[in-house]
Amino acid sequence: MPDTEKKKILVVEDDTALRRVLKEKLEDEHFEVLEAIDGISGIEVATREHPHLILLDIFMPNMDGISMLSKLRGVDAWGKHVIVLVLTNSTDAETIARATGLGATEFLIKSEWSLEALVGKIREHLSENAANASE
Repeated sequence: MPDTEKKKILVVEDDTALRRVLKEKLEDEHFEVLEAIDGISGIEVATREHPHLILLDIFMPNMDGISMLSKLRGVDAWGKHVIVLVLTNSTDAETIARATGLGATEFLIKSEWSLEALVGKIREHLSENAANASE
């Protein structure tokens, strides 16, 4: 990785097996991975650690992804602009519209993405963000 700093990714996912697979794959790809099991712990970790990117599930206990995204966008300047990729099984148009309206960078259906393709998408968004920040 050209950057000397490991990029931090927060995975907010209540499915333990999927969260573990994502964590292992992303760590193999030299990312620092933070984890949260619901929107409540997701907000806590995100505001404390300021990850470079958040992978966010929608349907979770305690606080869903839409509520977390809404709260995150109101936290501070970092929260308003952090890259959020929604990774979900939902294809509901209203849910997609709500997430997009809250500034989700991209909405990805879990069944349509391989781990390799997801890593490529993450790298693409992080490099675009780095390019925009340096302009």
